Amino acid sequence: MTQLSVQPSEHFYFIGIGGISMSALALLLKSRGCSVSGTDIHRSAMTERLEANGIHVNIGHRAENITPDVTQVVYTAAVKPSNPEIQRAEEMGIFITDRAHLLGRIMSDYANSVAIAGTHGKTTTSSMISEILLEANTDPTITIGGVLPTIGSNLKVGNSSYFVAEACEYFDSFLQFSPRIGVILNIEADHLDYFKTLENIRHSFHAFAQRISPDGLLVVSAAIPHVEEIIAELPCRVETFSLNGNTDWCAGNVIHEADGTNSFDLIYRGKDLGKVHLRIPGEHNITNALAACAAATFLQVSFDDIQRGLSHFGGTERRFQRKGIRNGVLVVDDYGHHPTEIRATLAAAQNVSHHEIWCVFQPHTYSRTKFLFDDFSKAFQNADHIILADIYAARETDDGTIHSAMLAEKIREHGKDCIYGGSFGDIVAYLKDHCVAGDMVLTVGAGDVYRIGEMYLADSAENK
Repeated sequence: MTQLSVQPSEHFYFIGIGGISMSALALLLKSRGCSVSGTDIHRSAMTERLEANGIHVNIGHRAENITPDVTQVVYTAAVKPSNPEIQRAEEMGIFITDRAHLLGRIMSDYANSVAIAGTHGKTTTSSMISEILLEANTDPTITIGGVLPTIGSNLKVGNSSYFVAEACEYFDSFLQFSPRIGVILNIEADHLDYFKTLENIRHSFHAFAQRISPDGLLVVSAAIPHVEEIIAELPCRVETFSLNGNTDWCAGNVIHEADGTNSFDLIYRGKDLGKVHLRIPGEHNITNALAACAAATFLQVSFDDIQRGLSHFGGTERRFQRKGIRNGVLVVDDYGHHPTEIRATLAAAQNVSHHEIWCVFQPHTYSRTKFLFDDFSKAFQNADHIILADIYAARETDDGTIHSAMLAEKIREHGKDCIYGGSFGDIVAYLKDHCVAGDMVLTVGAGDVYRIGEMYLADSAENK
């Protein structure tokens, strides 16, 4: 086979099937009647869920996993050409494609597709749009990078023309998509191991914007520097948003409550549409909500449904997620792994009643830590105490040139109380010795730092 096909006669084999986006695609194809199997390096709650849905998962990459009945192989960016399953598929002449190509092909089947892009906020904004469309009874298909409690999953298979997906820029993945509605939340330096420069990133986002359907809409943040370059010569309609300013969509009368909730007046081109309530904290989430409102309005969703959908949204897993309380200490977990995300998360935490904030941060990848080292060192000003865990390697190998202890030293140079905490067990013990009632423990990072909060809460009577 020389091209991608998503017919029921196909047998898809996913390399890295336990990942949040790969698992969603695997389940979506299974729902379409395709045969689906795959492999991952270890068992997880996700691989168990896949197997419960009739998808066989091999643990460990081996050439013999690619059997003669496999017709298409899907891989993630983390998979190297030396992978034995990739090599066997090539030997057998099986069609091989990446995750983004497959997602783009699936997206093309939906007339009302929405793709949410940006350096930060994709999962939250995708979830907000999903919540609104669910409230409006549009029966959307949803695939997002986190678990949305309303659907209890990262995937919902609908039976309508509505499709919501995140559009990741890494490796130019989102250039495989041609959505009807595109959202660009922000553009900042990240994934510099691939892009090398911010200018390259901006060119990629402009190329994404050019792929939006001519009868569609680009929703874009006016806060992006030189945003006019991103929206130049686009075939589609363009609407801008910002927290406040001369934009199509903005917020008025913003109120931050001590319990972490927000409210604001939704304003479209100078007209006050009404009050919106959010159950999640932070000004960044108000801007995310503005983008969601713009996309939903273009899809002709009523303001009442927008209001109700956003008021029901309590966040997704690992996005300022309240995990529990131990001896009066609130534990919150957040996926933030970029300096801007850390600053936004800590700013949001300031709007929640607390005594002192203990931020436990696990840097994600050696390359990001090195490229953004100075920015990371300045990102923790709204934390009272910072504890650093070891760098989470993800797809990378430690070359010995960067370590969390080096970042801790740099953070201290900016006058902050920061230590390198060592093992997870050592960090948990330190928190138990130093936190007092009224404090907040905030675990931050895209790796497995959430386990520290769970370990801290494990023997607490308040969570039994």
